[in-house]
Amino acid sequence: MNTNVLSLVGQLSDQQLVTQLKLLTQREREATAHLIAHLAVVDERGLYLAEGCSSMFTYCLQVLHLSEHAAYGRIEAARAARKYPIILELLGDGGVNLTTVTLLAPHLTRENHADLLASAKHQRKRQVEELVAALRPLPSVPPSIRRLPAPKCVSAATCKESITDILRVASADIQPLPPVSPARRAVVQPLAPERYKIQFTASAETHEKLRRAQALLRHQIPDGDSAAIFDRALTVLLEQLAKQKHAATDRPRERVHEQPPAEVSRSRHIPAQVKRAVWKRDGGRCAFVSTTGRRCNEQGFLEFHHVVRYSEGGAASVDNIQLRCRAHNGYEFERASGRGKMQISPSTRSGPSSLDSTRAAVNPGVA
Repeated sequence: MNTNVLSLVGQLSDQQLVTQLKLLTQREREATAHLIAHLAVVDERGLYLAEGCSSMFTYCLQVLHLSEHAAYGRIEAARAARKYPIILELLGDGGVNLTTVTLLAPHLTRENHADLLASAKHQRKRQVEELVAALRPLPSVPPSIRRLPAPKCVSAATCKESITDILRVASADIQPLPPVSPARRAVVQPLAPERYKIQFTASAETHEKLRRAQALLRHQIPDGDSAAIFDRALTVLLEQLAKQKHAATDRPRERVHEQPPAEVSRSRHIPAQVKRAVWKRDGGRCAFVSTTGRRCNEQGFLEFHHVVRYSEGGAASVDNIQLRCRAHNGYEFERASGRGKMQISPSTRSGPSSLDSTRAAVNPGVA
């Protein structure tokens, strides 16, 4: 690989860059399908034995130098593809990926593999997990609340001693213990159709609030089921957020067509009835459409966007306001301002906005 590859790629025009990226992605899919096919035949013939490896897994680690995760996924896919060759075709055209095949492989049969693979085409991991949950439903997880052990405090001196011990163990050619895993993220796992396991770590204050809610709701929820309580709490929260974010209400005070156009255009403020109409029309998701006709489906960090900028006389009307995610709102601002290529930074994606009047965050009182 040319060490100056980044410099060479950086000289491509935008159109060349996007075109080549799509081409390379397709080649990678085709290469993956060929790799899986080769692994399947090597595994079937037992050729790893002649290479001094006792298993296909060892061969992938020691000869092909794959990671353990990569080796496992590719071996699973290879063995599934040997039974159902259609997997290779789907891998080659991007219909499924290795993660999808790994999740489905234990559940594929002669009778269901064609329909199941067709249902999984172009689906995300969570959607594939839901397909698997529908095939093999798991029982509901019983409610459980337990106290986690407090983290141990480590002094600077202790830390220094631990590092010295690790270095001494490593120099003696002895494998040290693996590092402690970081705190786990919240788990959302489908157990069966319409049922999910949700697991997270809460603070002492949140735990106390849950206990108080259980006590106050004993007449309605005698067993204190946390899932039922969280459902009620989320229902109330969503109603409040809908009112704050896009002025949702069951009794609107005035309709959009009753607002005089001239009065709307004189203000930067976006009226509540305009927010409601725009939110409903755009389906609560970003309405940006690319030159190829692809619409953004983002539902987070949404903002109200002036199609014709306010500084250019754009009105805060339903026809001139659309929903944009923060990234696309910033992209359109940069494009309209003629500032050339926009560098998407983490703050642009999720941080506070610093753009001018074309940006109206979906928050109460902000336009």
